[in-house]
Amino acid sequence: MKMFEYVFDLSKPLRLDVFLTEKSGFTRSHIKNLCSGGNVSVNGETAKANKSLKLSDRVVLCVPEDKKSDLTPKDIPIDIVYQDKDLAVINKPQGLTVHAGNGTCGDTLVNALLFYLDNLSGINGVIRPGIVHRIDKNTSGLLVVAKNDDAHVSLAKQIQDKTCKRTYLALLEGNVGKDCGVIETFIGRDEKNRTKMAVKKTGRKAVTEFRVKERLSGYTLCEFSLKTGRTHQIRVHAKYMGHPVVGDPEYGVKNGKFKLNGQLLHAAKLEFIHPTTGKEMSFTAPLPDYFENVLEKLRNKTGTKSE
Repeated sequence: MKMFEYVFDLSKPLRLDVFLTEKSGFTRSHIKNLCSGGNVSVNGETAKANKSLKLSDRVVLCVPEDKKSDLTPKDIPIDIVYQDKDLAVINKPQGLTVHAGNGTCGDTLVNALLFYLDNLSGINGVIRPGIVHRIDKNTSGLLVVAKNDDAHVSLAKQIQDKTCKRTYLALLEGNVGKDCGVIETFIGRDEKNRTKMAVKKTGRKAVTEFRVKERLSGYTLCEFSLKTGRTHQIRVHAKYMGHPVVGDPEYGVKNGKFKLNGQLLHAAKLEFIHPTTGKEMSFTAPLPDYFENVLEKLRNKTGTKSE
Protein backbone atom coordinates (compact mmCIF):
# COMPACT_ATOMS: atom_id res chain seq x y z
CA MET A 1 0.00 0.00 0.00
CA LYS A 2 1.36 3.39 -1.02
CA MET A 3 0.06 6.65 0.43
CA PHE A 4 0.02 10.11 -1.14
CA GLU A 5 -1.04 13.26 0.68
CA TYR A 6 -2.15 16.58 -0.81
CA VAL A 7 -3.53 19.88 0.47
CA PHE A 8 -6.20 21.55 -1.67
CA ASP A 9 -4.84 25.04 -2.33
CA LEU A 10 -7.42 26.52 -4.70
CA SER A 11 -9.99 29.13 -3.66
CA LYS A 12 -12.61 27.77 -6.10
CA PRO A 13 -14.23 24.40 -5.22
CA LEU A 14 -13.25 21.40 -7.34
CA ARG A 15 -14.36 17.76 -7.51
CA LEU A 16 -12.14 15.34 -5.63
CA ASP A 17 -11.59 13.02 -8.62
CA VAL A 18 -10.64 15.94 -10.89
CA PHE A 19 -8.18 17.28 -8.31
CA LEU A 20 -6.51 13.91 -7.73
CA THR A 21 -6.29 13.16 -11.45
CA GLU A 22 -4.37 16.40 -12.01
CA LYS A 23 -2.17 16.01 -8.94
CA SER A 24 -1.32 12.32 -8.99
CA GLY A 25 -0.97 11.42 -12.65
CA PHE A 26 -3.48 8.57 -12.25
CA THR A 27 -6.27 8.28 -14.78
CA ARG A 28 -9.64 9.63 -13.68
CA SER A 29 -11.25 6.20 -13.95
CA HIS A 30 -8.54 4.75 -11.69
CA ILE A 31 -9.14 7.54 -9.14
CA LYS A 32 -12.88 6.81 -9.18
CA ASN A 33 -12.21 3.12 -8.55
CA LEU A 34 -9.93 3.99 -5.64
CA CYS A 35 -12.63 6.27 -4.19
CA SER A 36 -15.24 3.52 -4.58
CA GLY A 37 -12.93 1.15 -2.74
CA GLY A 38 -12.63 3.48 0.25
CA ASN A 39 -9.00 4.37 -0.49
CA VAL A 40 -9.42 8.16 -0.46
CA SER A 41 -10.09 10.35 2.55
CA VAL A 42 -10.63 14.07 3.02
CA ASN A 43 -9.81 15.51 6.44
CA GLY A 44 -9.72 11.98 7.85
CA GLU A 45 -13.09 10.81 6.47
CA THR A 46 -13.61 8.45 3.52
CA ALA A 47 -14.76 10.46 0.53
CA LYS A 48 -16.61 9.83 -2.74
CA ALA A 49 -15.24 10.86 -6.13
CA ASN A 50 -17.74 13.69 -6.57
CA LYS A 51 -16.97 15.38 -3.23
CA SER A 52 -16.40 19.11 -3.62
CA LEU A 53 -13.10 20.21 -2.10
CA LYS A 54 -12.64 23.47 -0.21
CA LEU A 55 -9.52 25.50 0.50
CA SER A 56 -7.07 23.76 2.89
CA ASP A 57 -8.82 20.37 2.72
CA ARG A 58 -6.31 17.57 3.35
CA VAL A 59 -6.59 14.69 0.93
CA VAL A 60 -4.99 11.27 1.49
CA LEU A 61 -4.84 8.76 -1.35
CA CYS A 62 -3.96 5.13 -0.57
CA VAL A 63 -3.00 2.94 -3.53
CA PRO A 64 -3.06 -0.86 -3.04
CA GLU A 65 -0.41 -2.96 -4.74
CA ASP A 66 -1.50 -3.88 -8.25
CA LYS A 67 -2.38 -7.41 -9.22
CA LYS A 68 -0.04 -9.07 -11.67
CA SER A 69 -0.56 -7.84 -15.21
CA ASP A 70 -1.83 -10.31 -17.81
CA LEU A 71 -0.65 -8.10 -20.69
CA THR A 72 1.55 -9.91 -23.18
CA PRO A 73 4.94 -8.44 -24.16
CA LYS A 74 5.15 -8.18 -27.96
CA ASP A 75 8.03 -7.52 -30.31
CA ILE A 76 6.47 -4.46 -31.93
CA PRO A 77 9.23 -2.21 -33.35
CA ILE A 78 9.48 1.11 -31.49
CA ASP A 79 12.01 3.93 -31.54
CA ILE A 80 13.50 4.30 -28.04
CA VAL A 81 15.13 7.72 -28.18
CA TYR A 82 16.54 7.55 -24.64
CA GLN A 83 16.32 5.41 -21.51
CA ASP A 84 17.86 5.01 -18.07
CA LYS A 85 16.82 3.30 -14.83
CA ASP A 86 13.98 5.80 -14.22
CA LEU A 87 12.40 6.58 -17.57
CA ALA A 88 12.37 6.15 -21.33
CA VAL A 89 11.53 8.54 -24.16
CA ILE A 90 9.74 6.97 -27.11
CA ASN A 91 9.18 8.32 -30.62
CA LYS A 92 5.78 6.72 -31.27
CA PRO A 93 4.84 5.97 -34.87
CA GLN A 94 1.49 6.93 -36.36
CA GLY A 95 -1.06 4.14 -36.09
CA LEU A 96 0.12 2.66 -32.77
CA THR A 97 -2.32 2.95 -29.86
CA VAL A 98 -0.66 3.81 -26.53
CA HIS A 99 -2.61 1.37 -24.35
CA ALA A 100 -5.56 -1.02 -24.47
CA GLY A 101 -9.09 0.39 -24.31
CA ASN A 102 -12.12 1.24 -26.44
CA GLY A 103 -11.89 -2.07 -28.30
CA THR A 104 -8.11 -1.96 -28.73
CA CYS A 105 -5.99 -4.69 -27.18
CA GLY A 106 -2.90 -6.73 -27.92
CA ASP A 107 -0.91 -4.54 -30.29
CA THR A 108 -0.26 -1.37 -28.30
CA LEU A 109 2.73 0.67 -27.20
CA VAL A 110 2.38 -0.87 -23.73
CA ASN A 111 2.80 -4.37 -25.20
CA ALA A 112 5.98 -3.17 -26.92
CA LEU A 113 7.28 -1.48 -23.75
CA LEU A 114 6.82 -4.70 -21.80
CA PHE A 115 8.95 -6.48 -24.41
CA TYR A 116 11.78 -3.93 -24.66
CA LEU A 117 12.03 -2.34 -21.19
CA ASP A 118 13.04 -4.00 -17.93
CA ASN A 119 10.62 -2.14 -15.63
CA LEU A 120 7.51 0.06 -15.80
CA SER A 121 5.70 2.04 -13.10
CA GLY A 122 2.45 0.60 -11.75
CA ILE A 123 0.66 3.77 -10.68
CA ASN A 124 -1.83 3.79 -13.56
CA GLY A 125 -2.82 0.17 -13.05
CA VAL A 126 -2.07 -3.05 -14.89
CA ILE A 127 -3.56 -1.82 -18.19
CA ARG A 128 -1.38 1.30 -18.42
CA PRO A 129 2.01 0.44 -16.86
CA GLY A 130 4.54 3.24 -17.31
CA ILE A 131 2.12 5.58 -19.08
CA VAL A 132 2.42 9.13 -17.74
CA HIS A 133 0.75 10.91 -20.67
CA ARG A 134 -0.62 9.88 -24.05
CA ILE A 135 -0.74 10.94 -27.66
CA ASP A 136 -3.48 9.85 -30.05
CA LYS A 137 -3.17 6.67 -32.11
CA ASN A 138 -2.71 8.55 -35.39
CA THR A 139 -0.47 11.25 -33.91
CA SER A 140 3.25 10.55 -34.07
CA GLY A 141 6.10 11.71 -31.87
CA LEU A 142 7.58 11.89 -28.40
CA LEU A 143 6.25 10.76 -25.07
CA VAL A 144 7.96 9.85 -21.81
CA VAL A 145 7.23 6.66 -19.87
CA ALA A 146 8.15 5.96 -16.25
CA LYS A 147 10.03 2.86 -15.09
CA ASN A 148 9.16 3.26 -11.41
CA ASP A 149 6.48 4.93 -9.32
CA ASP A 150 8.70 7.72 -7.95
CA ALA A 151 9.62 8.80 -11.46
CA HIS A 152 5.96 8.56 -12.49
CA VAL A 153 4.80 10.87 -9.69
CA SER A 154 7.52 13.42 -10.51
CA LEU A 155 6.80 13.44 -14.25
CA ALA A 156 3.04 13.60 -13.74
CA LYS A 157 3.45 16.57 -11.40
CA GLN A 158 5.60 18.36 -13.99
CA ILE A 159 2.86 17.89 -16.56
CA GLN A 160 0.25 19.12 -14.10
CA ASP A 161 2.41 22.11 -13.09
CA LYS A 162 3.15 22.87 -16.77
CA THR A 163 6.92 22.58 -16.28
CA CYS A 164 6.99 19.67 -18.71
CA LYS A 165 6.90 21.32 -22.13
CA ARG A 166 5.37 19.57 -25.15
CA THR A 167 5.70 21.09 -28.61
CA TYR A 168 3.89 19.82 -31.69
CA LEU A 169 4.00 20.49 -35.42
CA ALA A 170 0.81 20.30 -37.48
CA LEU A 171 -0.16 21.06 -41.05
CA LEU A 172 -3.45 22.94 -41.08
CA GLU A 173 -6.04 23.44 -43.78
CA GLY A 174 -6.13 26.97 -45.20
CA ASN A 175 -4.19 30.14 -44.48
CA VAL A 176 -4.07 30.95 -40.74
CA GLY A 177 -4.56 34.70 -40.39
CA LYS A 178 -2.33 35.49 -37.40
CA ASP A 179 1.37 34.63 -37.15
CA CYS A 180 0.93 33.59 -33.52
CA GLY A 181 -1.65 33.54 -30.77
CA VAL A 182 -3.27 31.75 -27.84
CA ILE A 183 -6.42 29.64 -28.04
CA GLU A 184 -8.27 29.47 -24.73
CA THR A 185 -11.59 27.62 -24.50
CA PHE A 186 -13.34 24.90 -22.53
CA ILE A 187 -13.30 21.36 -23.95
CA GLY A 188 -15.64 18.49 -23.09
CA ARG A 189 -17.30 15.43 -24.63
CA ASP A 190 -19.25 16.02 -27.82
CA GLU A 191 -22.96 15.64 -27.05
CA LYS A 192 -23.68 13.82 -30.35
CA ASN A 193 -20.59 11.60 -30.47
CA ARG A 194 -19.09 10.60 -27.12
CA THR A 195 -15.84 9.42 -28.70
CA LYS A 196 -15.13 12.99 -29.83
CA MET A 197 -14.40 16.20 -27.95
CA ALA A 198 -15.78 19.68 -28.56
CA VAL A 199 -15.49 23.28 -27.42
CA LYS A 200 -18.31 23.77 -24.89
CA LYS A 201 -19.05 25.96 -21.87
CA THR A 202 -19.39 22.99 -19.52
CA GLY A 203 -15.98 21.52 -20.44
CA ARG A 204 -12.57 21.92 -18.79
CA LYS A 205 -10.26 24.83 -19.48
CA ALA A 206 -7.91 24.24 -22.43
CA VAL A 207 -5.08 26.56 -23.45
CA THR A 208 -2.93 26.15 -26.57
CA GLU A 209 -0.29 28.51 -27.98
CA PHE A 210 0.43 28.48 -31.72
CA ARG A 211 2.99 30.00 -34.06
CA VAL A 212 3.09 29.88 -37.86
CA LYS A 213 6.21 28.15 -39.13
CA GLU A 214 5.55 28.14 -42.86
CA ARG A 215 2.84 29.29 -45.26
CA LEU A 216 2.16 27.05 -48.24
CA SER A 217 -0.37 26.93 -51.07
CA GLY A 218 -3.68 26.64 -49.20
CA TYR A 219 -2.06 25.24 -46.05
CA THR A 220 -0.17 26.44 -42.96
CA LEU A 221 2.51 24.61 -40.98
CA CYS A 222 2.10 25.58 -37.32
CA GLU A 223 3.90 24.92 -34.06
CA PHE A 224 1.68 24.25 -31.04
CA SER A 225 2.57 24.33 -27.34
CA LEU A 226 0.23 22.72 -24.83
CA LYS A 227 -0.49 24.63 -21.64
CA THR A 228 -3.12 22.09 -20.59
CA GLY A 229 -3.55 18.43 -21.52
CA ARG A 230 -7.11 17.83 -22.66
CA THR A 231 -8.06 14.91 -24.89
CA HIS A 232 -7.62 15.78 -28.61
CA GLN A 233 -6.78 19.36 -27.53
CA ILE A 234 -4.77 20.52 -30.56
CA ARG A 235 -7.11 18.81 -33.01
CA VAL A 236 -10.18 20.40 -31.40
CA HIS A 237 -8.56 23.83 -31.18
CA ALA A 238 -7.39 23.65 -34.81
CA LYS A 239 -10.98 22.94 -35.87
CA TYR A 240 -12.18 25.78 -33.61
CA MET A 241 -9.79 28.13 -35.43
CA GLY A 242 -11.42 27.11 -38.71
CA HIS A 243 -8.22 25.38 -39.83
CA PRO A 244 -8.42 21.67 -38.94
CA VAL A 245 -5.36 19.42 -39.06
CA VAL A 246 -4.78 17.92 -42.50
CA GLY A 247 -5.76 14.24 -42.65
CA ASP A 248 -7.74 14.32 -39.38
CA PRO A 249 -10.52 11.72 -39.84
CA GLU A 250 -12.60 13.03 -36.92
CA TYR A 251 -12.15 16.81 -36.91
CA GLY A 252 -10.78 17.52 -40.37
CA VAL A 253 -11.78 17.91 -44.00
CA LYS A 254 -12.62 14.57 -45.58
CA ASN A 255 -11.07 15.14 -48.99
CA GLY A 256 -8.39 12.45 -48.96
CA LYS A 257 -6.18 14.61 -51.17
CA PHE A 258 -2.88 13.26 -49.85
CA LYS A 259 -4.03 9.65 -49.21
CA LEU A 260 -3.04 9.80 -45.54
CA ASN A 261 -3.65 7.25 -42.79
CA GLY A 262 -4.25 9.91 -40.14
CA GLN A 263 -3.67 13.52 -39.14
CA LEU A 264 -0.43 15.37 -39.87
CA LEU A 265 0.25 16.09 -36.21
CA HIS A 266 3.64 15.30 -34.66
CA ALA A 267 4.94 15.64 -31.09
CA ALA A 268 8.26 17.16 -32.14
CA LYS A 269 9.82 18.29 -28.85
CA LEU A 270 9.66 17.21 -25.22
CA GLU A 271 11.31 18.99 -22.27
CA PHE A 272 11.26 18.03 -18.58
CA ILE A 273 13.38 17.79 -15.42
CA HIS A 274 14.84 14.36 -14.70
CA PRO A 275 13.07 12.95 -11.59
CA THR A 276 16.30 11.73 -9.97
CA THR A 277 19.17 13.90 -11.20
CA GLY A 278 17.29 17.20 -11.51
CA LYS A 279 18.90 17.68 -14.92
CA GLU A 280 17.03 19.50 -17.69
CA MET A 281 16.20 16.99 -20.42
CA SER A 282 15.29 17.98 -23.98
CA PHE A 283 14.44 15.72 -26.91
CA THR A 284 13.42 16.32 -30.51
CA ALA A 285 12.03 13.98 -33.16
CA PRO A 286 12.12 14.68 -36.91
CA LEU A 287 8.92 14.70 -38.93
CA PRO A 288 7.94 11.28 -40.31
CA ASP A 289 8.59 10.70 -44.01
CA TYR A 290 4.90 10.83 -44.98
CA PHE A 291 4.62 14.27 -43.32
CA GLU A 292 7.78 15.57 -45.03
CA ASN A 293 6.58 14.24 -48.39
CA VAL A 294 3.39 16.31 -48.19
CA LEU A 295 5.36 19.41 -47.25
CA GLU A 296 7.75 18.92 -50.17
CA LYS A 297 4.85 18.60 -52.61
CA LEU A 298 3.34 21.83 -51.30
CA ARG A 299 6.70 23.64 -51.31
CA ASN A 300 7.28 22.69 -54.93
CA LYS A 301 3.82 24.00 -55.76
CA THR A 302 4.29 27.19 -53.74
CA GLY A 303 7.94 27.83 -54.56
CA THR A 304 8.91 28.29 -50.89
CA LYS A 305 11.58 26.86 -48.61
CA SER A 306 11.28 25.74 -45.00
CA GLU A 307 12.79 27.74 -42.12
